[in-house]
Amino acid sequence: MKRVAVLAIAISAFCGAANAEESTWDRIQRTGKIRAGCAVSEPWFYKDPATGEWSGVGPGIAAKLAEELQVKWECVETTWANGVAGLQANNYDMMVALDATPQRALAADFAEGSLLYYAVGVLLPKDSKITTWAELNNPQTTIGVALGSSNDRAITKLLPKANIERSKTYAESLASFYAGRSQGVGGASMSLLFSNRDHLDKYKVVLPMPASVSTMSIGVRKENDKRWRDWLTVAMQYYYYRGDTSEIYYDFVKKRGLDPSIVPPITLEEMRAPAAQAK
Repeated sequence: MKRVAVLAIAISAFCGAANAEESTWDRIQRTGKIRAGCAVSEPWFYKDPATGEWSGVGPGIAAKLAEELQVKWECVETTWANGVAGLQANNYDMMVALDATPQRALAADFAEGSLLYYAVGVLLPKDSKITTWAELNNPQTTIGVALGSSNDRAITKLLPKANIERSKTYAESLASFYAGRSQGVGGASMSLLFSNRDHLDKYKVVLPMPASVSTMSIGVRKENDKRWRDWLTVAMQYYYYRGDTSEIYYDFVKKRGLDPSIVPPITLEEMRAPAAQAK
């Protein structure tokens, strides 16, 4: 009887370990669902306060991926600061619009290629005459950023002499700026334009020179089984070059009442141009 009990415990432990090591690809196939990490920040993720329904670039991509695999999808709410930690904890299967940085790549994996490109901007008072990063780079200037975001890292490097106010969420950085505790908010130019719209264009979005341009990807959990990451790589690039990603973006912008022409995503060619000018 003891041998039987020991064997039963061993089998149970083995099954538990096997289940714990289930790959993302296998889990999606088993459950019929893709879990997407979603951090409220337009145009990437928007949660309707009345219905709780998610939309934006991230949910749009998630829906398209789910359609390809003939599964369902859901948003698991998170923040940019906790984006990678959530992947590590297996809270969700991917995070769309997560910038692939060398630091993040130590803890998470990324689909290869780019989801889209964007310019780093700053939301400033409407009467501001600032046009360069150098004009913001002084101890008298405080710029808010979302803690742990790639823009936190980019703006910290661009403004080593300024005070960088790091908030847990992008919304908190905006609130601090609106309350007069900072002189501006740094982030993706498209997100800043949405924020300005919400406040009836009381402010303005500036793209300080030299241009700082970043790229977005899809973050996934590090694991030995690379099928999920590799499939996302193919799908993401297919959508980008076929124009599906841009279509998702523009559809969302129009539904939210903005003119798509004033908040366009940046193409690979446009990304290279300002980089060359900055050298």
